[in-house]
Amino acid sequence: MHFEPDKIDFKILRLLQQDGRMGNAEIAKQVNVSAATCHRRTQKLIEEGYVKNIRAQIAPEKVDRGALVIVGVVLDRSTPESFAEFEANCRTMPFILDCHLVAGDFDYFLKIRVRDMADFNRLHGDQLIALPGVRQTRTFFVMKEVVDNAPLPF
Repeated sequence: MHFEPDKIDFKILRLLQQDGRMGNAEIAKQVNVSAATCHRRTQKLIEEGYVKNIRAQIAPEKVDRGALVIVGVVLDRSTPESFAEFEANCRTMPFILDCHLVAGDFDYFLKIRVRDMADFNRLHGDQLIALPGVRQTRTFFVMKEVVDNAPLPF
């Protein structure tokens, strides 16, 4: 049976996106359904993959990761095997927050959080350029985060 969310489900999603700590009773009140109905709907949204996870968004500067770096990566070959190997290695590196396969001048964009430029320089020299298949990297130090992880508009 195919699940199709309705306007109440989308309102639940928007509320959870706004505040993942919001309790079931508060969500139920705001969408005007019973707590039991709200709980069932929320569980269904989770089961169907509409909610990937709920977690705290930590202030990077509070945990000594105030420097945001975007790295463009070009691989030496564009084959499914070289992409798979690169991606598997990226998944093992805790300092890589995001890894995106992209079209254009680069093969991948990496989002990395580090303490400072010296910390990044060490990671770059020791680990990033040592990744299998990496031909070239281009590094962009973020000077100001204007919009970061904005809620999805729907």
